[in-house]
Amino acid sequence: MSEATPQPKKKGKLGTITRRTLLVGSAAVAGGVVFGIWRYRAPYDNPLLDDLGPGEVALTPYVRIDDKGVTIIVPRAEMGQGVHTTLAALVAEELDVELGAVRVDHGPASRAYHNRVLLEEAVGMAATDTSAHAERMRKLTHIPAKFLGMQATGGSTSTVDAFERMRKAGAGAREVLVAAAAAELGVDPSGLTTDNGAVVAPDGQRLSYASLAERAATIRPPADPALRPRSEWRLLGKSLPRVDMVSKCTGTAEFSIDVRLPDMLYATIRRNPRLGAGIRGYDASRAEAMEGVVRVVPLDDGVAVVATNTWYALRAAKAIDFDWEQADYPPEIDGHFAAVSAAFDEKPDSVFRDEGDVEKALIEGADLEGEYRVPYLAHATMEPLNAVAWLKDGELDIWAGNQMPTQAVKEGAAIAALDDGQVRLHTTYMGGGFGRRAEMDFIKTAIHVAVAMEGVPVKTTWSREEDTTHDNYRPLAMARYRASIRNGRPEALELKLSSPSVFESQFGRINMPTMGPDLSIVQSAWDQPYTIPHHRVAGHRPPVMMPVSSWRSVGASQNGFFHESIVDEMAVAAGRDPFEFRFDMLNDEVSRGVLEAAADMANWGESLPAGQGKGIAFVLSFGVPVAEVVEVVDTPGGLRVLKVWAVVDVGTALDPRNIEAQVQSGVNFGLSAAMFNEITVADGKVEQRNFYNYPLMQLGQSPEIEVRVMENGHKIRGIGEPGTPPAAPALANAIFAATGTRLREMPFSKSVRFA
Repeated sequence: MSEATPQPKKKGKLGTITRRTLLVGSAAVAGGVVFGIWRYRAPYDNPLLDDLGPGEVALTPYVRIDDKGVTIIVPRAEMGQGVHTTLAALVAEELDVELGAVRVDHGPASRAYHNRVLLEEAVGMAATDTSAHAERMRKLTHIPAKFLGMQATGGSTSTVDAFERMRKAGAGAREVLVAAAAAELGVDPSGLTTDNGAVVAPDGQRLSYASLAERAATIRPPADPALRPRSEWRLLGKSLPRVDMVSKCTGTAEFSIDVRLPDMLYATIRRNPRLGAGIRGYDASRAEAMEGVVRVVPLDDGVAVVATNTWYALRAAKAIDFDWEQADYPPEIDGHFAAVSAAFDEKPDSVFRDEGDVEKALIEGADLEGEYRVPYLAHATMEPLNAVAWLKDGELDIWAGNQMPTQAVKEGAAIAALDDGQVRLHTTYMGGGFGRRAEMDFIKTAIHVAVAMEGVPVKTTWSREEDTTHDNYRPLAMARYRASIRNGRPEALELKLSSPSVFESQFGRINMPTMGPDLSIVQSAWDQPYTIPHHRVAGHRPPVMMPVSSWRSVGASQNGFFHESIVDEMAVAAGRDPFEFRFDMLNDEVSRGVLEAAADMANWGESLPAGQGKGIAFVLSFGVPVAEVVEVVDTPGGLRVLKVWAVVDVGTALDPRNIEAQVQSGVNFGLSAAMFNEITVADGKVEQRNFYNYPLMQLGQSPEIEVRVMENGHKIRGIGEPGTPPAAPALANAIFAATGTRLREMPFSKSVRFA
């Protein structure tokens, strides 16, 4: 990608303040200390050394060897996205072992596994900006990330963070094993090779890694080992068998819901249905007399019921009478939207794109103007929220599927009044995350119960109703726009976006201060690689009402719908084909390639019968340009989604089949939300309680999805989230093409019927 590619300019103080306050604010979080560069470069201690068993050796934080072979540590949450396979392959490739011959373990919670690239998007640079300045700003974020030490899975960053780091861990381990073999054989290491877990001498003698591990552990790994060129990759770049496939298919994979410990008790919770409010009192006498009930434990905003099994706990929790406090947010959903609407009249939180002179261009009026809106959304993970906690002899053990291990340890230490070293976190597989398991609430309640029941392990499981009504939701949002068309081309676009701050809400719950504008409010709207002569995107920030959080693709989830629906309206107003209109506006060659490929795959422009239509959408999110085409047909039974074509460019495709699966998952996730999902509030309470009134797209409604993976981008990118944002606008645009109905509010089922 050329540095000469036109880039959105950042105008005024807000863009400057964001980059500056990122570093200042992060330094404050880290304790206000200015660290020397030597401290930044110094690696964290190898956390595996603290818990080695007999005969075990840890050559790097990612490689453990014993007499049974090699274990690769993959310190990112495996929630179905295949990260344990892809990241393990990074190490296995350089270590020269077959993936099927190694064990894969999540490993301990440790700052050594901090996510280095998690803050890169916070610098306010468009992903298409590959200038030296932009790359320098991104790399600067690695400094606060190092000192924050946050081990996190999110933001489609796992592969990006691991791509070089984990290959170097494997290469470094291989080099010390070769050095150990050279010392043992008394030969020059340059004459030795490696092959599938063994060092091979020129005469063919093989020394297994297990036999060399103890000697290798005395040799310091090189800081910057040479990596294999792509031309020599054996595993990477190929579709690999999932390392968790057999255990998940046979039911032997351990999720936290599966954990069983001796004499374990079971708990569930009831919390104030008005989120964030407390409790005046409760009467648990009926519950305490019920079969199997052991104890009722008070919480700040409710209670936990401990029993001899989960069913007894759930049944008893329903028998408790509560006197709840009122919430301080509007009691009805209309009040929430009113607050979002009112924010448009306030000073913008950000203006990251302001090109040309929008006011002058629109002085004679806009050809198009209107409003879009989306509701709160729940995460609705299939595995109910749960965690096991056991406080015994001054030590706390926690078993939980989670996306932020180091934060979970902090919470455990604070609640149980322990040091971090007295808390052990066991991160299990998880049945869905989507951002929900980056939150700490379900882990904290389990720890509170463990403290109250000291000496006994307790599994705390939330009911589906408790989860749905006490989520940290995807925020509701609104968009207002004005646009003008001249000679069949876009002349001006003013886009205003209003949404409660995810950063303020989510980071506030872990006592992490935020400074400057919230990029999530304008994510994947201000930075789209479209050329419009007069173009402004402003973010407005209403107060946080109900708690909001990261939901798969975060701000891109709503802004993709807003932006690409508006672009489609502009194309129609211009009398242009929606694909050609977009293609002409795109100023990034990688993005143009993705859009063109999607149109080719879908046979865009073919003649279709009445009542059938195709819609196209392009969204660049998390650095990944994605184009999707959706085809629908209007039947007597309602609209049916027939097929989706999706094209993504990830720069380097480490596992094409897994990338394809993630895109399919993202498409279904986005379609389901667009078609059916919303969270509403009445009398201060969330009205949706379970899948009967928060329905997901059913198997028979899911379309055929065809995916193409491209590799023209200048760097490797992650794919867990980017497949979601284009799905809703592509569907909305297809419905318009088929029926003439323009949908400006989710869920679409409020306006049209789906078969």
